[in-house]
Amino acid sequence: MGRALSPQRRALARGAALAALALAAPAYADSAADPPSFDRPGIAFSTGTLPRGGFAWEQGLPDFERDRSDGVRSTQYNASTNLRLGLTDTLEVQIATSPYNYLRESGNGARRQAHGGGDTSLALKLALPSSHDKFSWALLGSATVATGARDFSDGRDRYALGATVAYDFDDATSGSLYLNLERSGGIEAWTFSPSLSRAFSARWGGYVEAGWTRTAHAPDTGVAGAGLTFMATPKIQLDASLDAGLNDASPDWQGGVGVSLFFD
Repeated sequence: MGRALSPQRRALARGAALAALALAAPAYADSAADPPSFDRPGIAFSTGTLPRGGFAWEQGLPDFERDRSDGVRSTQYNASTNLRLGLTDTLEVQIATSPYNYLRESGNGARRQAHGGGDTSLALKLALPSSHDKFSWALLGSATVATGARDFSDGRDRYALGATVAYDFDDATSGSLYLNLERSGGIEAWTFSPSLSRAFSARWGGYVEAGWTRTAHAPDTGVAGAGLTFMATPKIQLDASLDAGLNDASPDWQGGVGVSLFFD
């Protein structure tokens, strides 16, 4: 039987969801002349919002998850897409989906493949005011409609509210804490993720992260890993990330490669 990504795994896989890039993005991405931080890669989302009228397209090429459970090995690839539009300088709207997914399973003398689209979510992201130039924080509220194919959806609408707080220790190093509450079918899931990032140069950045999810009536899950970003141009970011599962209930591996583009 195929296994759709559970709500907690979606929270861990997102991107950003979705962004240690408040973290992982090079330091110059926060300047007025450059685009704000992208929301991929990483578990959290960035604390930056797009300027009014600004548009960003963040695309997995692809993202993936690999797991082995009860003798069955499964690998899933997702063309995760997040479109962001700045409504004001502190408020943006996001539409996220995965238009194409591919699942391959093998084990116990059987093989199976499936493909199809994923669920669709609509979100609002708000950058909150801060009186300290080294501290930033933001909220992201989203509603997800179960539009996906059977193998790539749990068939239930979901609602989530998340927060990311970030602090710049110096010009090259920053840290963040992410907390997200998701509710689906009367079941709540909490995700917490700390991360630490470092700008290695004007173009290269990297981060380490961990994430834990507690879901009612289900085992806790945990992952930890790292990622790299490269600014190919001031408006185009390439990324790669990899997280490892920390217990049997977690996916063995998850991550991906992707590209993010900013249009002003």
